[in-house]
This record gives sequence, C-alpha cells and structure tokens, in this order.
Amino acid sequence: MSELLRQEILSLDEYTLKQYPHRIKLNQNENPFELPAEIKQEIVQRLSAMPWSRYPAFIPQQQINDIARHAGWVPDGTLIGNGSNDLLQLLFLATLAREETVVISQPTFTLYKILARGLAAHVEEVGMTPDFRFDTEGIIAVARRTQAKLIVICSPNNPTGTLMPEDDVVRIIEETGGIVVLDEAYVHFAPGSLRHLLMRYDRLVILQTFSKAMGAAGLRFGYLLAPVDLARQLNKIKLPYSVNIFTLIAAEVLLAHWEDLKGWIGVLIQERERVRAGMAKLPACRVYPSSANFLLFESLRKKPAEVFQALLQKGILIRDVSSYPMLARGLRVSTGTPDENTQFLNAIREAL
Repeated sequence: MSELLRQEILSLDEYTLKQYPHRIKLNQNENPFELPAEIKQEIVQRLSAMPWSRYPAFIPQQQINDIARHAGWVPDGTLIGNGSNDLLQLLFLATLAREETVVISQPTFTLYKILARGLAAHVEEVGMTPDFRFDTEGIIAVARRTQAKLIVICSPNNPTGTLMPEDDVVRIIEETGGIVVLDEAYVHFAPGSLRHLLMRYDRLVILQTFSKAMGAAGLRFGYLLAPVDLARQLNKIKLPYSVNIFTLIAAEVLLAHWEDLKGWIGVLIQERERVRAGMAKLPACRVYPSSANFLLFESLRKKPAEVFQALLQKGILIRDVSSYPMLARGLRVSTGTPDENTQFLNAIREAL
C-alpha cells in the first residue's frame, strides 16, 4: 500500500498530541472559561429547529457578514473554514507547487512545515534571535534569495508568545514578492490586529480563529481576511460545506453575545502577567514575555521532561516543547483560571 502514496507523505513526521490524565489542562492554549449555559441552550434550540438532512447554505452569507463586521473587514474578502488550520491548508494548496519555497520563522507552529513538506515544497527556516525576537532581516534576505512564494508569520508566535512589530511586517511585505500570511490566532491577547494593512497591500492574508480568546476550540471555526481579488481566487478551491450547521449557528450566537463575553480576555491577560511575575522570581527557570495566552519558560536545572512529569503527578498538564528548534530546555504553559494558575505556581516551585 505504501508504494501508492507520495514519498513526501511517507517521510513526514505525524502531527500528534499524546493524551494524559489530568485535573488541570494547561497544554493547548485554550480559553479556560466555559460558555454560559444559557448561550449553549440557545445554540441547541436553534440547531434543533434546523433540517439536519439538508446541506448548509452553499454560501453562509449571514455568518460571513457577521465575521466581517466583527473583524473589521469586507464580506467579499472574508472566508470561513473548519478552524484556521483548514484555511492554512487552502493557502498552501493555492500557492505552493513542487519545489517552490515557503519561509517560516523558527520555533513556530509545527503545522506550517508539515503542510509545506506534504506538498513537496521547499521550507526555508529562519531562526529567531536568542531572546526569541523575529529575525526580520533574515526573513527578508531568505525570501528574496529563494524568491519565496509564501512567507508565514505567526504573531503572536506559538510557542514563544512573540509579537512582530507592525513596521517589520510592513518591511517584509514591501521588500519581498510572495504572499505574506499573518497568523493572528492569539491576537486578542495582544495590542491589536494588523488587519488595517489589508487596505494597503494586495499580498497580505490574515488568519484568526474562535479556538483561543473566543472560547470555542471545540467548534472548529476560523476565518481568513484578504484583499477581495485574492479572496476570490482562493475561494475557487475552497471545499464546499466545510463548516457544518452546528458550527455556523454557534458562531452566529457567540458573536451576538460577544460584548457580554469578551471580558474574559482582560482577566486572562491579567492572569498571564501574574503567572509570569511569579515565575520570574524562581531561580531555576527563565520565563519570557508573551503577547498570547501562554508563557514559554526554560528549566535551567532539570530536564524539561522531568518538570513535565513532576507537574503531571500533581494532575497539572502543560506542554513540553523541548523538541522544537532552539527550545531544548523549553516548556509552555497556557493561562488558566485564577485558581488553576495559583495551583500551577505552587506546583512549579517544587517541580523545578
């Protein structure tokens, strides 16, 4: 059977996440606050009134309009998908032919490299600086040397929490010739989106998601913002009906209640900074600033696997990222509820 598959697929490392029993889950950068029961009930009631035997609308215009209004962009430049990963795959399929180049910073979200390698594209990786800032000069130089078709920037970056300054994003767009993808999955925890740049540049694409600040990772709903002409071209190969009726209804209801829900963002930012301040006092670790809802830290005495297991024995699940480039001593912890964060701070002192 394997001889029937492309060699690029056979040589890929699988994107996996091992499951562990836990009390406190701080490993996937989710919003720890659950949607109120009355909002869930509203979603269920509306879903029960829908015909399940029929496809969703071929073009779910109501949800597209809602997302465009929420994101501050135009409906004709807005695509929705089954999570932002669905739209990432769309972008890679639309731009990368065999042996063409995508430029990514490292360390970053693992899926970018997997998608590109699966298409037999060439991946150019530009390391961050030792303090985990983006090497903008390096990204530009490599993209120009390789005539890269695609440049993907995760900002705020997973797993470092680093935010790329607007001036650097502008430089990358203006000094290179490829499509620049700005993955803003964590942007609600940062000073703000760079979506206003869409008015100036026809090679910029922005991705956002409901999986982080929006508290709806289980819905699998993301959206893409692009100049209208580019969005129309991408839409040609977008899978029809990729978003099911449950997710469409849930997204519509969540947006209708967003003004009442978004207060949890401020709480999570405050908690992130409380945890960072607490960890900064510990001599056995180095914790880095973050513009996302998680913190990257390095264990300076024990191996990351030892720290991970020590926390897991207390029922606290975080992410061991020591296999990532440049992160041999790295671990990542999501921001939880105030009580979860207090328990983590108490446990990490012993674990380190």
